[in-house]
Amino acid sequence: MMIDVFYTDEFVLPLPAGHRFPMQKYRILRDKVEKTLHTAKLCVPLAATPGQLALAHCTEYIRRIESGEVSANEQRAIGFPWSERMVERSLRSVGATVAAVRSAVHHGASVNLAGGTHHAKRAEGGGFCVFNDLAVAARVFQTDAIAAGTRTDHLAAGPTVTPKVLVIDLDVHQGDGTAEILTGDNSTFTFSMHGQSNYPFVKTKSDLDIALSDGTGDADYLTQLESALESIERVFSADLVLYVAGLDAHHADRLGKLSLSDAGIEQRDRVVLHWAKKQGLPVVAVMAGGYFNDLEYLTDLQLGVVQRLAEYGQHYSI
Repeated sequence: MMIDVFYTDEFVLPLPAGHRFPMQKYRILRDKVEKTLHTAKLCVPLAATPGQLALAHCTEYIRRIESGEVSANEQRAIGFPWSERMVERSLRSVGATVAAVRSAVHHGASVNLAGGTHHAKRAEGGGFCVFNDLAVAARVFQTDAIAAGTRTDHLAAGPTVTPKVLVIDLDVHQGDGTAEILTGDNSTFTFSMHGQSNYPFVKTKSDLDIALSDGTGDADYLTQLESALESIERVFSADLVLYVAGLDAHHADRLGKLSLSDAGIEQRDRVVLHWAKKQGLPVVAVMAGGYFNDLEYLTDLQLGVVQRLAEYGQHYSI
C-alpha cells in the first residue's frame, strides 16, 4: 500500500540573504523520499481555503495576511517578510496537512513534509508560523465527518458526533498557538512535550504540558513520553492523531537544547506509533522544527520519520 506524502517546496518563500530559516531542507527531504521510499506517493496539495482557515483563525487576521496589511512588528514576530509568495507558501502548507488528514482517514497514515506551524494563534502569527495547520486540519477533519453524517471510516456507523483529535506535539518548542486555538474544546486534546527554557518564553497552557530541562536525553525523555500517553489514554478517546515530529529535540539542533540521539528519535516515533496502533488510530505526521547546521544529517533523520509512518500505514487496518 502506498502512503501519500505531501510536499510544498515548489512554493518557495523568498527570504533575505543570511536569514536563519533553512528553507532548502524541504527540497532536500523531498528528493530523498522520492529516491528511497518506493511506497511513497508524492503529492502537491491544494491551498487551504479562506473557509478552512476560518475554522481556526479570525477572518480579519486572514484578510490582513492575504492582503499584506501586516505591520513591521507583526512580520518580525512571524519571522518572515510579507510577500504574495509567503502567503501562497503558508496556504499550501496548511493545505498539505488538511490533505494528509483526509488521506490518513482512509489509509492509516500520511505525512506533510512541512507543517507543524504550531505557534500561529487565532489572530496572530509567530515563530515562523503564519497559519496553524494543526488546528485547521483538526477542524476540517471534524467538519468533514459531520457533513458525511458519520464519524470516521474506521468507526462503526452510529449517531453523528464530533470526532476527537489528539495533537501529540514533540517539537522542542511548545505548541502555544495550537493550545490557544483549541483551549476549552473537549473534542480535542493538546499534548506538548518541549524544552522548558526554550521559545516561546511565555507558554500557553495545553491540555497536557511536559516541560523538559536543558540536556534531557533519551532515557528520561522516553520514560516521560510513555507515561504521558498512558495518562492521555485514561482521559481522552481519540479518533485521529496529529503527530508533530520535530527534529529539534535532537542533540545536533542549534536551537533545541535537548540531547536526543539518533536512536532516541527513532524510539520516540515508535513509542507514539505503537501507542496509536493499540488504539487503532490513523496518524498524520508533520515535520515541524529542525535547525541543524548539517541539513543532510537533518533530512536523513526526517526521512526515517517518513519511513516509519509508511510502515505504520502498511500494517494499518480500518
